[in-house]
Amino acid sequence: MKHLTERQSEILQFIDHYEGTRGYWPSIRDIQLRFHFKSTNAVMGHLRALEKKGYIGRIHGQARTFRLLHRVAPSNDEKDMPEDAIELKELPVYGNIAAGYPDQVESGGEIGRLQVDVQTAGFSRSQRSFALKVRGESMIDADIRDGDFVIIEQREPRDGDIVAALIDGETTLKRFIQKSGEPPYLKAENAAFPELYPINDLSVQGVAKAFLRSL
Repeated sequence: MKHLTERQSEILQFIDHYEGTRGYWPSIRDIQLRFHFKSTNAVMGHLRALEKKGYIGRIHGQARTFRLLHRVAPSNDEKDMPEDAIELKELPVYGNIAAGYPDQVESGGEIGRLQVDVQTAGFSRSQRSFALKVRGESMIDADIRDGDFVIIEQREPRDGDIVAALIDGETTLKRFIQKSGEPPYLKAENAAFPELYPINDLSVQGVAKAFLRSL
């Protein structure tokens, strides 16, 4: 790989950290504000240099959209972190999810952010993750209660996963059940709630990896 200037290395580290904590790239404007450039043209100049040196690449069909090809080496501070250091990731909170009977789809806008211990939560940095606040008691036998936050990782579900799902146009948090040769359905972890079978459509928005509870 070709040598990076100090500023190019700083920009690449910023992009890497931003994507790792939020699950998506910073905008050109975000980079401009972070490094106090006078114009977005200056940002594009640095991005083109990083592209030419092989650290980022353009996404086909999207002229101003890039992806990371190579990451910069960790800084000395990161290398010197103690073995028992906690790695935190900041996740967006995208509203509430019904853990009861399915409810109307919540707004997709970000309503807050959570800092999560990556190792404890057990999610992958390579997958986009977000948090939802639980409403209802249909998952109490899985120890997920009203008011908890669930960490959702966007990946395909497996039989038995707890998922954030959209069933016939309404959202809910349930266990995903799919037996060989049979259509999938949703199962509550509370005997007071019925199993849910889709009439028209069942789609999974993500898999629950962990939950957080305020004491």
